[in-house]
Amino acid sequence: DVQLQASGGGLVQAGGSLRLSCVVSGITFADYTIGWFRQAPRKDREGVSCLSNPDSDAWYSDSAKGRFTISRDNTKNTVYLQMNSLNPEDTALYYCGAKRSLYGTEWCGLPGPVVEYWGQGTQVTVSS
Repeated sequence: DVQLQASGGGLVQAGGSLRLSCVVSGITFADYTIGWFRQAPRKDREGVSCLSNPDSDAWYSDSAKGRFTISRDNTKNTVYLQMNSLNPEDTALYYCGAKRSLYGTEWCGLPGPVVEYWGQGTQVTVSS
């Protein structure tokens, strides 16, 4: 079975940092773009950042640029999202998703992003 196990969410004050992790199993990790997406209450799911393999092409949403950094450890089948300078607008349920790398990363920014596999969400709450 394919599993994407997201973790690392929590409650943090504005200006703080969190690091999310997504551990992937059941697929050939090197063949997939792994991305982070989020969904706030009463809002659509949106792309935050994606990272392809093996070229490590990274995509960031405008809100993530300069504050968030995506990385991957191919030895651990894990993708990380380091989130700094968090603000209350970042409060959401964060999901990781996987899609074959042949599709690149630009699709991450499309409305209603379509992936092949979703993980469960991890809640990020930023207090003001």
